[in-house]
Amino acid sequence: MPKSILFIAALVCQVPALAQQTPKNKKPLDHSVYDLWESVANPKISNNGKYVLYQVKPQQGDGTLYIKTAGNRQLAQIVRGDSAAFSADSRFVAFSIKPPYALVRQARIKKKKPDDMPKDSLGVYALETGKLTKYANVKSWQLAEKAAVLAFLGNKPVLKDAKPKAPADTLKKLTDGLLDANKAGAPLTVLNLPAGSSREFAAVTDYQISKPGNRVAFAVLAPKGSQDVQSGLYAFDVAGGSLRKLSSGKGTYKNLAFDDAGKQLAFAAEKHPEKALVKPFSLYYTNFATDSAAIILRPGDKALKANWSPSGFGKIQFSDNGEKLFFGTAPDPIPQDTSLVEFEHAKLDIWNYKDDYLQPTQLKNLKKDLQRNYLAVLYPKRGNQFIQLEDEYLRDSFLAENTNAEYVLALTDTAKRIAAQWEGAARRQAFQVSTTTGQRVAINPQALKSRFQLSPNGDYALWYDDAAKAWFSFAAATRRTTNLTGQLPVSFTDEENDSPTDPEPYGVAAWTKNDEAVLVYDRYDIWKINPKTGAAVNFTNGLGRAAKLQFRYRIPVDKKKFIEPKDELLLLAQNTETKQWGYYRKTIAGTKAPQFVTMGPVSYSPLMQAKNAGTLLYTKSSVSQPADVYVSTDLRKETKLSAINAQQQNYNWFTAELVHWTTPQGHKATGVLYKPENFDPAKKYPLISYFYEKLSDGIYRYQAPAPTPSRLDIAMFASNGYLVFTPDISYTVGEPGPSAVEYVNSGVEALKKNPWVDGAHLGIQGQSWGGYQVAYLITQTNMYAAAWAGAPVVNMTSAYGGIRWESGVSRQFQYERTQSRIGGTLWEKTDAYLRNSPLFSLPKVQTPVVIMANDADGAVPWYQGIEMFTDLRRLGKPVWLLQYNGEAHNLVKRENRKDISIRELQFFDHYLKGAPAPVWLSTGVPAVEKGRNWGLETAKGNGM
Repeated sequence: MPKSILFIAALVCQVPALAQQTPKNKKPLDHSVYDLWESVANPKISNNGKYVLYQVKPQQGDGTLYIKTAGNRQLAQIVRGDSAAFSADSRFVAFSIKPPYALVRQARIKKKKPDDMPKDSLGVYALETGKLTKYANVKSWQLAEKAAVLAFLGNKPVLKDAKPKAPADTLKKLTDGLLDANKAGAPLTVLNLPAGSSREFAAVTDYQISKPGNRVAFAVLAPKGSQDVQSGLYAFDVAGGSLRKLSSGKGTYKNLAFDDAGKQLAFAAEKHPEKALVKPFSLYYTNFATDSAAIILRPGDKALKANWSPSGFGKIQFSDNGEKLFFGTAPDPIPQDTSLVEFEHAKLDIWNYKDDYLQPTQLKNLKKDLQRNYLAVLYPKRGNQFIQLEDEYLRDSFLAENTNAEYVLALTDTAKRIAAQWEGAARRQAFQVSTTTGQRVAINPQALKSRFQLSPNGDYALWYDDAAKAWFSFAAATRRTTNLTGQLPVSFTDEENDSPTDPEPYGVAAWTKNDEAVLVYDRYDIWKINPKTGAAVNFTNGLGRAAKLQFRYRIPVDKKKFIEPKDELLLLAQNTETKQWGYYRKTIAGTKAPQFVTMGPVSYSPLMQAKNAGTLLYTKSSVSQPADVYVSTDLRKETKLSAINAQQQNYNWFTAELVHWTTPQGHKATGVLYKPENFDPAKKYPLISYFYEKLSDGIYRYQAPAPTPSRLDIAMFASNGYLVFTPDISYTVGEPGPSAVEYVNSGVEALKKNPWVDGAHLGIQGQSWGGYQVAYLITQTNMYAAAWAGAPVVNMTSAYGGIRWESGVSRQFQYERTQSRIGGTLWEKTDAYLRNSPLFSLPKVQTPVVIMANDADGAVPWYQGIEMFTDLRRLGKPVWLLQYNGEAHNLVKRENRKDISIRELQFFDHYLKGAPAPVWLSTGVPAVEKGRNWGLETAKGNGM
C-alpha cells in the first residue's frame, strides 16, 4: 500500500453560529428538549398569491396553523389546525382540527377502542371577513378543485352491541373485507361557502365532489328498519339544491368519478346478496340527462373476456374532454368451497422454483393481487364502444398528463420476473397501445431495465438505454425511434457510480408545451432536446460543468403539466465543491447563460408558486437556522413569515465545516466536521464518526435534536462537547469493507493531527449499511474506544440468500448488483463474501460495541445481530445487544427512539468521557425485571 498522504483543510468560511461570541451560560441539549422542538409543515400559497398558510408542529404535542398575508400580517392562529387548503377563489381556508394531544393520550392510557377515541373537527376560515366556523366530529372532507364548495363526512355512530370482526384468515373473508359492503353510514354535509348555504344527508358511506363544485355524488346505506332513508347512489346539485337518486338498493358503490366539467358521472357497484360467494361489479354511467344511472357494462357482456367483469378496485377516470372513460376489468374471483372443514386441512405455503415471485413476495402483495385489475376504456358518447387495453401479459400502463391522447404507454415484465431476484428489477418491454383501436406496437424490441415515461401530451415515450448509454424517444405518430443523446459529448448517467450495476441516469426535469422539447440532466447541466429530431442544446450553456454547479429544475406551480413558451425558469443550483445552494434564472426560450440570483450556505425546500401570480413560497434553513417560511417574487428580496425554535438561543449549538484529505491510495476525500458552538481550540474533544454512503451534500441542512431511529443525533452530541465527523465514502466493487477502512480511518487519522482532537477517545456509529461498516471497521483497527452498530450485517454468506421481509424479496440483488457491492454470486466470489464479512474476523475485535437488532426488521435479518453478539460473547468481548420488540429496521415508535437516544449518549459518555456506567451497561437487566426496570440509572459503585 502506498504511503499515506494525509492533510486536512477547513473550508475558508465556517458556517456561522447563532452569535459571534458564544455566551458561557449556554447549556447543552438534553433529552427533555425533544418534544417541544418545532418544525414547519405543509406550507401553501393561495392561487392569487396574497395569502399563505403553514403549520408549526412540535415533535410531540399540539401544533398550530397560521394564516397570513404574503406581507406577513397574521390573520388567524388556530391551535391544532392541520391539513389546511385554500379554496380555488382564494377566499376561504378549510382545515382539520385535531383533538388535544393530552386528551388522545388519556384515551390511549384507558385503552379506548378506535371508535371511542377523540375525533377531528373541521374549521373554515373566511379570509375576507375573518369569520371562523367549526364543525365537530368530522371523519373526512373534500374541497372542490375549482370552486369554494366543501363536503365533509361525519363519524359513523358507535354501535354498542357490535360484535368484533373475525380475522380475515380465509381468502373469502379477506375478499369480503375489501368490499366493505356493510360499513355504517354517517352524515354528509355540503357547504356552498360563498353562498353560505348547506345541506345534510344521512347514512352516507362514500362521496365525491366534482372539480367545478357543481355536484356531489354519494352512496347511502340505510340503517335497518329506516323508513326515511333509502340505500342507493345519489347526486346533489349544489347550485340548484336538487337531489337525484341515480341508483337504488343496498350494495357496494365504489370509485365515484366525475368528468372535469361535472356533467358526467361513473361508478362501480355490486348489489348481490350478502352471502353470495362471488360479487362481481357492474359499471354505471349518467350524463344527468335522465333520472338514473344506467349499467353500461355488466358481468357476462360479450365485449368482455369470458368470466371477466368491471372491477370494483380499478380507478375510474374520464379523459380531459370527457369523451373517454377509463376503468379496470378483472377475472371473476374463484368461489371458495365453503363445505371444506377448515381445521381438517393443512395450512402451508408452497415455494416453487418456477414461480414468478417468491412466496413471501406473493403473500406481501396478496391484497394488491386480489385487487388487481386491467385498464380498459369505454366511449359513453359513442354507443359505449369498449376496448381492453391491458391484460395478464400487459398489466402496467400509464396515461399521458393530457388524457385525451390517443395512446397509453404499457409495460410488461412477463417471463422476466424471476431474474429480478438477483438483478434487483425486472426487465420490461414497452408498448404503445391505442385507445381507439386497442392496437399494440412494441416500442423496444428487447426487454430493458429502463424506466419508461410518457410525454405530457402523449406524443412520445422516453427512456434511457443502459446498453446504448443514451436517451431514446419513440414518436407515437410515426413510430420512429430516435437516439437523443448518443452523439453528445457528456455522460447522462452517474459519473461517480461505484456499484456493480449500470449507472443510473440523472433524469428528466420537465417538458415544454406540445411536447416540443424535453429538459434532460447530465451531472451538472440541463439539456434542451427536441424529441422528434434529437436536436439538442445545452440549456445551461455549459455553465454547470465549467463552474462545478449542478443545475436542477421542477415546475413550481401545482398541477402545471409543462413549461410555457414564455416561462422564466428558476434553476436550483448546488456548488459541488463548496456544497452551497442557490438559484439561477433563465427563460425557456433564452440563449444566454443562466443569470445568478442567489447562493449561500443554506438549504431550500422546493419552490411553490401561486397559480395566478408570481409570488413564491419556500422554506430556507442553515446549520444554525431552522427551516422557516419565506415569500418572495425574485428570491433576492424576501419576507420571513415564521420564526420557530426561539429556545435554541439558550442552548450550545454547533457549527459545520467541510474537511478534505487524501486517502492512503491517493483518493481525494471529503467529509463534514461538526463542532460545538463553544468550541475552544485549546481543549481536547472526543470525536465520533458517523457515516452512510455520502453525506456532505447535506452540510447546510438544519438538524434538529430528535429521538433517533438508530442514527447518530448530531445536534445532541455536538452540543454535549463531541466532535462529529461524517466522511463521504467511495467504494471499490468487491471491497465494501476495505473501502470503509480507506476513507473513514484515513479521515480520522487526518483529524487526529489537530491538537484539539482527543485521539485516545474516538468512537464510530452507523445504522444499517453504516452498521455493517462499523462491524467491519472494529475488526481492522483498535483505534476506536467505542462503537455502535445498528442493524448490521456481519455474515454476508448467510445474509446473501435471506429475505427482506418488509417487501418479501430476496437479498441476493444487494450483493450482486447494488449497495453491498460484491459484484457476483456467493459461489462465484466466495472469497470476497468471506473477506468482507466481519464475522470471520471477530477474534481481532478489542472495541466495546453495542448492537441494535430488532425482531421485526424487514430489511436486515435480525439474526445477523444475534450472530455478532453471541460470537463476540463467546470470545469474551464487551458487547451488548438492544432488541426492540416488534420494531422495524429503523425504530418507528417514539418511546423506543427516546430510549435508544438516552442509551447511545450514556454509552459514548462512559467510554469517551469517563462518565459512570448505567446499570444496563454495567450489569444488565434480567428478563424477570422487563417492563419494570430499564437500567438507565447509574450503576452502584460505578460498576463495569
